Amino acid sequence: MARHLRGGIIGCGYFARYHVEAWRRIPDISIVAAADLQLERARTFAPQAYHSAEEMLAREELDFVDIVARVEQHLPLVQMAADSKVAIICQKPLAPDWTTALEIVERADAARVRLMVHENWRWQPWYRMTHDMIRSGDIGAPIVYGFRSRAGDGAGDSPYRQQAYFRELDRFLIDEALVHHIDVAGFLFGPIDAIYAQAGRRNAMITGEDWALLTLTHSDPIHGWIDGHRLLEPEPTGPVAGDAVFEGEAGTISIRSTGDVYRDNTLAWKNDASAGYRGDSVRACQAHFIACLRDGTNFETSGRSYLNTFAAVQAAYRSIAEGRRIPLSLIFNDSRRRLLATEPNRRPHRDSCPEE
Repeated sequence: MARHLRGGIIGCGYFARYHVEAWRRIPDISIVAAADLQLERARTFAPQAYHSAEEMLAREELDFVDIVARVEQHLPLVQMAADSKVAIICQKPLAPDWTTALEIVERADAARVRLMVHENWRWQPWYRMTHDMIRSGDIGAPIVYGFRSRAGDGAGDSPYRQQAYFRELDRFLIDEALVHHIDVAGFLFGPIDAIYAQAGRRNAMITGEDWALLTLTHSDPIHGWIDGHRLLEPEPTGPVAGDAVFEGEAGTISIRSTGDVYRDNTLAWKNDASAGYRGDSVRACQAHFIACLRDGTNFETSGRSYLNTFAAVQAAYRSIAEGRRIPLSLIFNDSRRRLLATEPNRRPHRDSCPEE
């Protein structure tokens, strides 16, 4: 019988409720403690509630922590958990910038603490099915793909009512939403080599971008696009929050907004997921984290491997600023130059800036 694992959750805001609901449906897991600045909110998440993560980590014997706090808090929270030798699953965005993302990964590595990024969209069952169909050769050699991302919560004078802090973010749509599609693209087709991006703002009530169009290049070569905004609902509405198409030399896979998957015009897989968030992907993501903790296998979105997705987001914003296509190698090479310039006697870790 598997050993019962004790977890703590840090941050008890809007999206954390999906996390805790999913944890309650994973066998041999208990969220025994929660930390939030609003103590009453923490009490609704776990039997033991704390005002601070530091106090929770000092008092509780935990096997893992789930960090669902704001991105600016991720580095100090990861450091606290690493100092306590507690495994970490951390909500995306991993960090507010590239340098901080590297530091988070390196601190976890230095403490020999396992770190996974909570990137749940790749766990949506329609993308898992598409992955299996592509690997089985159902459409032959892939050529091109496309994602449309839609949500109707970004219009009007009070957009994003459920997560009102979105209005104040300098970097919004790509960092918060389209990163999911970037990560799925890497999951389906391998590492991204380069990105060209355009973006802008239509609603003057927010600070960051609320529409974007990205074109991505993978090795082989495979090309794709991601077209996103949050001003209209998908038609029909559904858990995919948009739709997607994947073309190969022998046919096409399409994902409808309902989550149903088609091979050309024939239904290949019917979505019947009704529990949890968007195909129960939060539970699937967290169950993967637990399975890997138990058997010692690698996380699909370990902190280090997720640097590829994070670098793609950085490349997208740099492309917007410079008006040109950005190879991801520029992002990784810039980090190497900074390390050498600031610490001339330090040899960078062999895998600190993965090329894959």
